[in-house]
Amino acid sequence: MFDSIDDWLIIAVVAGILFYGSTKIPQLARSLGRSMGEFKRGRLEVDRELKAEQAALATGTSASPPTTTGPSH
Repeated sequence: MFDSIDDWLIIAVVAGILFYGSTKIPQLARSLGRSMGEFKRGRLEVDRELKAEQAALATGTSASPPTTTGPSH
């Protein structure tokens, strides 16, 4: 009956419209788009930091200052 992914996608869209209503769908789409953009920016930032650390290790320097701990008693 529902052999392909297209059938399930159509069912999911119809269920989403029935569940959330037509007014909430644009808000959900905007929120999802913003979340995806924020995730991509965060991923790119982590990639840049990793590349900087790898380059620093290759040259023998540290890309970030050493971390210090508080006084130990």
